[in-house]
Amino acid sequence: MATAESCTGGLVAGALTDIAGSSDVVDRGFVTYSNEAKQAMLGVPATTLKQHGAVSRETAAAMVKGALKNSLADIAVSITGIAGPGGGTKQKPVGLVYFAAARRGGKRLAQRRLYGNIGRGRVRAVSVLQALAMLETLAKDARRSSRPGKPVT
Repeated sequence: MATAESCTGGLVAGALTDIAGSSDVVDRGFVTYSNEAKQAMLGVPATTLKQHGAVSRETAAAMVKGALKNSLADIAVSITGIAGPGGGTKQKPVGLVYFAAARRGGKRLAQRRLYGNIGRGRVRAVSVLQALAMLETLAKDARRSSRPGKPVT
C-alpha cells in the first residue's frame, strides 16, 4: 500500500503503521501539502492544479496515480481537502475533502465528502477513516479476484 496525503499530513500512513506487521504491506507514504510537492513527488500536472485547484477530484485522481507510479504498491489512496479553520471559499468550503483509491491495473474509487466546519482535527480524523475504508474495499476486492478460478486484473 501507498498513501498520498495533503490535508491529513501523513495520518493515514501513521494509522497503517501503528498496526504490528504493517511493514509487510505498507510501502511508502507521500505527504504532499504544497502544490510543488504534489508536482515533484507525484507528478500531478501543473495544468490540473491550475484548472481544478489542489482540492478537486482531478487532483486526487492524479495524486493516487502518482503514488502507484512512484512506489512498489499494488493499492494506493490519496486525500486532498480543506481541514480549516481557514482556507475555505463559497465554492470550496472548509470540510470539503476529495479521495481517490486505486489498485494497480484494476479498480479505481473516488469519493467527495463535505464534512462541514467541524474543526480541523475532526475533519482530518474522519478523512483518515474514509481513506482506510477505501483501502479495505480495494484489498478485499483484490483478494476476491485472486482466488483460484477467478481472473486477476
